[in-house]
Amino acid sequence: MKKFSTYGFSGINIKKDIAKRFRAFSKDISKSHSETLEAMLNFFKWNNLDPNDNLIVKTDATKKRINALIAIVRNIKKQQTLPTKAMLDTLFQEINKVDKEEKEVERFDFGTPETLSQDTELEHYKKRYDQMQQELSTYRNNTKNLLKHLTYVKGTFGKGYYKLDMKKDELEKLQKELNNVHHHHCSESTG
Repeated sequence: MKKFSTYGFSGINIKKDIAKRFRAFSKDISKSHSETLEAMLNFFKWNNLDPNDNLIVKTDATKKRINALIAIVRNIKKQQTLPTKAMLDTLFQEINKVDKEEKEVERFDFGTPETLSQDTELEHYKKRYDQMQQELSTYRNNTKNLLKHLTYVKGTFGKGYYKLDMKKDELEKLQKELNNVHHHHCSESTG
């Protein structure tokens, strides 16, 4: 009661049916009739609206706001929606192409693997071991041969270095042997 006694009140005469509608509306949106009426007046003032307007765009300010919103929506459609749709369409087209290609590709049948007896398998690994021993022996011999052709040269102004005293064709032959052993090894292990 103290709150209401600090304000001065004024009476307004309105029709009963309108008063009834106003009381129901007031009950839905605020605590008092004064607050409801104040909110309604503020709405019309802040939005630059006339209560008799049927909200068909009449004011320039409202037209500008609506036009700005339309421009924003069109920009979003142009800059975001249409490019995204185009990317998704392209993606789905590519997925369909891949699916068709996979269906068309002939499946390769490796067949049933050949089973080896224990003796055959051991023989295979023994041969491979002997080959690797032979390759290791070749590497050792080539390295020893290469080291025989190295001579130490004492540097005049700095550290010394090793010089390779070997003819060009001998070095190329050694390189070919190393490459052949390497390629032979690769083809054996992958084949």
